[in-house]
Amino acid sequence: MARKPLKRKTRENLAGWAFMSLWVIGFLVFTMYPLFISLYYSMSKVTLSGEGIQETFVWFDNYKQIFSSAPGFTFLQAVGDFAFEILFKVPIITVFAIIIAVMLNQNIKARGFFRGIYFLPVIIASGPVINQLVAQGAATIPLVEQMGIIDLINQTFTPNLARPIAGIFSELIVILWFSGVQILLFIAALQKIDRSTYEAAMIDGAGAWESFWKITMPSLKSMVLVSVIFTIINLATFSENKAIAQIKTNMFALETGFGFSSAIAWVYFVALAIILLVAYTLLTAFSKDRVRR
Repeated sequence: MARKPLKRKTRENLAGWAFMSLWVIGFLVFTMYPLFISLYYSMSKVTLSGEGIQETFVWFDNYKQIFSSAPGFTFLQAVGDFAFEILFKVPIITVFAIIIAVMLNQNIKARGFFRGIYFLPVIIASGPVINQLVAQGAATIPLVEQMGIIDLINQTFTPNLARPIAGIFSELIVILWFSGVQILLFIAALQKIDRSTYEAAMIDGAGAWESFWKITMPSLKSMVLVSVIFTIINLATFSENKAIAQIKTNMFALETGFGFSSAIAWVYFVALAIILLVAYTLLTAFSKDRVRR
């Protein structure tokens, strides 16, 4: 008896699932499984011995330890510094990326070369490379220390405010290195703007400054949101991030271990989710308000 051939829609669905299966398997094995194991470890006391990994379920003791121990206070301070630095770093990166994108979108010679130059730090500034650059002082501007700006910040503000602000000035080069992807995003958005819109504005008497605020910036609203979200996540997962360093340090410390490290990693995840939610809410509310006006 001949088998009934599959319908075209069924064949297309099977082909789609066949292409998706590699990603689904990879997501389940390399993302979902580690997440569940990390959540289980965060509620366990994990010890390493000759017999392997041994877990003792302790419920929320690791989370309580975050708010009642020195390693926990150090981690919370690092998260607070990161949240405070976000207020300065994200606007600096976004504004710098918009300025460079507008310049590179002009009809200038060697435009492709300059685009590659600004994107180059995205390729080289990762992992051990960025660690070596920071260790050798490539991330700092000597003029900042020579002019005593760091000392002035430490003398003007309280220690809790001075520490993250001074960190921004001391790592200003690194901050600008994070703008490569954002520059490409803004260039892509700028290239979608119809040139006839600018020509019509010029005929009506609009100058370059008015065209920028009335045409360019409204066209970049959605891309600004994407850029901000990307920048926050990129900074949050940066290898030199102090919160990430605390997670790595506590992972192999005898007094804390995998359990405590997993707990602070989940706390960091929740804190990052809150920061992203606040940024998304503020940007969308601001965009709606500008549209109403």
